[in-house]
Amino acid sequence: MAFMAMAAAAHAGFSYGRPPTPSSVSAKKPRRMVVVRAETINPDIRKTEDKVVDSVVVTELAKPLTAYCRCWRSGTFPLCDGSHVKHNKATGDNVGPLLLKKQ
Repeated sequence: MAFMAMAAAAHAGFSYGRPPTPSSVSAKKPRRMVVVRAETINPDIRKTEDKVVDSVVVTELAKPLTAYCRCWRSGTFPLCDGSHVKHNKATGDNVGPLLLKKQ
């Protein structure tokens, strides 16, 4: 009787084998790769300055100063984490953050 129940369950699309492992499931999905090239972001704007940083004064901010990333390398994007320093050394660029200051 138990054999007949197992056969009926197998016929209905059930399997008593092992469930798929995460490695076998991920092997079936195509993998995407992102390549970041070390190129200048600021090819010609204010190149006479060591680091281009702009400040904007805003009256309705929660914090007295907020720095926003303009190098696209920040781990806390859109907020600046200082990654532009490494980027500037690697590429000779001079990009810096956008600073929003509370008035």
